[in-house]
Amino acid sequence: TSAQSASHPTRIDAEGDRTLIAHVYSAAMDRVVRLRIRTPPDTSEPRPTLYLLNGAGGGNGRATWEAQTDVDDFFSDKNVNVVTPLDGSFTYYTDWIRDDPVLGRNKWTTFLTQELPPIIDEQFGTTGVNAIAGLSMSGTSVLNLAIARPGLYKAVGAYSGCAETSTELGRLYVRAVVESRGEADVENMWGPDGGAGWVDNDPYVNADKLRGHALYISSATGLPGPHEHLGARSVGNDPALLLNQIVVGGAIEAAVDACTRRLAVRLDELGIPAHFEFRPVGTHSWGYWQDDLHASWPMIARAIGA
Repeated sequence: TSAQSASHPTRIDAEGDRTLIAHVYSAAMDRVVRLRIRTPPDTSEPRPTLYLLNGAGGGNGRATWEAQTDVDDFFSDKNVNVVTPLDGSFTYYTDWIRDDPVLGRNKWTTFLTQELPPIIDEQFGTTGVNAIAGLSMSGTSVLNLAIARPGLYKAVGAYSGCAETSTELGRLYVRAVVESRGEADVENMWGPDGGAGWVDNDPYVNADKLRGHALYISSATGLPGPHEHLGARSVGNDPALLLNQIVVGGAIEAAVDACTRRLAVRLDELGIPAHFEFRPVGTHSWGYWQDDLHASWPMIARAIGA
């Protein structure tokens, strides 16, 4: 398509030994998107690609895979490209129906499923086989992206995402991200609250289209667990941060757990196999998402041939 051909890398900078920062022009959004790309130790053979999305902050600030987890060490010996957008805060990585005064033009579904993959395949010697994973906000997005472009991703890892956008709980969750945190107008995203756009982007409603993917989906009860301590990376010896992780992170994760358990029932009814990781303890925080990444990797790797 013309959108695909018009999108192109404008610059690729070495950031570290095996990490690059790619600047890719998106025709759909008419702007340049920054991405962090981790390459494998051996680049002589084609290898698959994992698109690893950040949460609500979209790769800005400290709430990132890079800052909060061992992602660089973990992938240092894995035969895979890892591609992470450093943009997209509070957008749900979806195609917005209108430009937003605060968040601008967002056509993330188009960018991630149509514009970007051919560029990554061409620039980074891939096998053309992909997986996608995300947490919190993007734990919802990765399911919708898989639904939007069947066959693009062989495996999906959805960590602590609410797989509902049209229920009361789902809409509340979306508004908390887009409006409370992003200060944007959620109607610019999917139209009137609870209208057709919200149903079209509801992974629970459209769960039948998840058939054929290797699925790893996780959540926890919200009760304090092994990562609720002062020495945790996400806490950094700050008692206020620890309290916030226990109280706020606990409440968020308990809500996410309810969504996730309903999705498990739904997929079971549809006869769609999936691995659900229901942790008896754990809050909505990075220590558990690092655990999820490690735990889901063998399944993802098998699916993509990494």
